[in-house]
Amino acid sequence: MKLLSVAIPSYNSSAYMRHCIETLMTGGDEVEILIVNDGSTKDNTAEIADEYAAKYPGQCVAVHKENGGHGDAVMHGLMNATGLYFKVVDSDDWVDEEALKKVLDFLRAHKDDGLDMLVANYVYEKEGAAHKHVVRFPKALPEGKIITWDEIGRFGYGQYMLMHTLIYRRQLLLDCGLTLPKKTFYVDNLYAYKPLTHVKTLAYLNVDLYRYFIGRDDQSVNEKVMISRIDQQIRVNKMMIAVTPLSKIENVKQRKYMRNFLEIVTCVSSILCVKSGTEENLAKKKQLWADIKAENPELYKILRRRPLGIALHLPGKAGRAIMIWGYSVAQKIFGFN
Repeated sequence: MKLLSVAIPSYNSSAYMRHCIETLMTGGDEVEILIVNDGSTKDNTAEIADEYAAKYPGQCVAVHKENGGHGDAVMHGLMNATGLYFKVVDSDDWVDEEALKKVLDFLRAHKDDGLDMLVANYVYEKEGAAHKHVVRFPKALPEGKIITWDEIGRFGYGQYMLMHTLIYRRQLLLDCGLTLPKKTFYVDNLYAYKPLTHVKTLAYLNVDLYRYFIGRDDQSVNEKVMISRIDQQIRVNKMMIAVTPLSKIENVKQRKYMRNFLEIVTCVSSILCVKSGTEENLAKKKQLWADIKAENPELYKILRRRPLGIALHLPGKAGRAIMIWGYSVAQKIFGFN
């Protein structure tokens, strides 16, 4: 059994996927690299996947499938993986080679200790940005040891354990019944949320492992693209609400973290509706909150009374202007989009 399986969802990725693969190959034979060709048609993504699988049969695996979107590619990677642990690295991103060695050292040392989830830092490799914003968790998570939710500290705004940060025990992903919808963007939020209900132990390494490239005009996280796909953002948002009633999560710190995660995702959905400037999307924002109230009245009350919930319901054009201004400030501070 490999120590770590890494799925690379790849769709028309020939321009940049080699760099992603090469950085992962520095992990050696302990790393299984699953290059998932998601029905690419415009370039030679499929050929590159086959090339690596043929040249490095003990390390690289080519998985070919009909186009089903990012989440479906992740699921095919998971279903074909054999490693003890599992990670996703998008084809336009890459990993830091020295950080990968430290991650593998830690996983190797603790492979028999029942670790459910390992967290590492990620870096916004934003196009044209002189300063690279790094998301770290030193105040929230003790470093270099296996802990339970009782031992976590305080997560600040902008400190969420997104897909980029996470390495799960593969069997946990299977046991939790993770399913990601086809033909839907932004399922990374669901991937970073649903398995948490099964995570009992976690660890944090303060290394800048994941290099998250951002800045291409066609990227799904480009703000204009996100607004054009607001229905998919809202769909994932609602799926997260429906996963597990927070009241059933016994650990207080775990429940608080998951609630705050839902809050920020709902904030993004709402503010994108507002920034679009259309009556249609403003109606979608209103409906989202109505659906949350219907699905989980207790959660609705909590989110609605918190500062973000209050800010997101400021009335009129002036209120919407304040929302947009606040979101712009957050963009500058945290470096996203």
